Amino acid sequence: MLNQLAEKLKDEDLGTVLLNEPLKNHTTLKIGGPADLYYEPKNIESLKTALSYINEVNVPIRAIGRGSNLLVADGGIEGVVIKVGEGLNHLEKNDNTIRVGGGYSLITLATLMSREAFTGLEFAAGIPGSVGGAVFMNAGAHGSDMSKIVEKALILFPDGELKWLSTEELGFSYRTSILQEKGGICVEAVLVLEKGDKETIMAELKKNKDYRRNTQPWNFPCCGSVFRNPLPNYAGQLIESSGLKGTQIGGAQISEMHANFIVNTGDAEAKDVLELISFIQKTIKEKHGVDLHTEVEIIGRND
Repeated sequence: MLNQLAEKLKDEDLGTVLLNEPLKNHTTLKIGGPADLYYEPKNIESLKTALSYINEVNVPIRAIGRGSNLLVADGGIEGVVIKVGEGLNHLEKNDNTIRVGGGYSLITLATLMSREAFTGLEFAAGIPGSVGGAVFMNAGAHGSDMSKIVEKALILFPDGELKWLSTEELGFSYRTSILQEKGGICVEAVLVLEKGDKETIMAELKKNKDYRRNTQPWNFPCCGSVFRNPLPNYAGQLIESSGLKGTQIGGAQISEMHANFIVNTGDAEAKDVLELISFIQKTIKEKHGVDLHTEVEIIGRND
């Protein structure tokens, strides 16, 4: 069934189509089993057409971006994985309104806008995701997040409906949007920024980039913050104060640099990371009476 679907997508030249593609090639943690069928669309229209064919065969669908907030299970992902990538990385500016594809790099966009003296994206310096993924997760840092700048987003829903949702309809809250519940794919977003002083904006961007570089272990494969901050506490502080920095299971290690990061030391599997996450949660509950909930999204099958 998936073989026939793959052939159809290839025949119609709708994008990149691969069977049993290892998802460790598409996550920043460099972990993940195969996608039964991996598809990267050429553009929005190609994606819409492909989705209609995918729905005909009634298989599960999962969208990913740059894989910066994902832990994919060793058993991979059943059905079709749609990567919102280069085919959806268009950019159009109209004064302070930015229309940008879901596959566009958030870091690149933040850098570009700062050079043009637009303020509002400085918080995104060093967040290694895509615009679509950032909308999906309501990515944020340094006291701001996507909800502050998104005017609306174009969402492709699993049933094939393509619809603009306003900021209110996207239901943003801390590291969350309604898309996590509805399963929609953000293919495009309209952001509203403000003009500001270029030197001030670029200095703020650099400060945020340097902070990440100096405090977070980006020299190792990782997935960003593993746990949501249980405010007013901070996950990293709780983990560090419990003496867990450096703890390792298999190839997965709690970073020596930042305790809310788990790094792949070279040969980690998803099961190692999952075991380490469970150990951290159990320890923090026992020592501090706090429940830690994951910020990283855990997907896939464990067989």
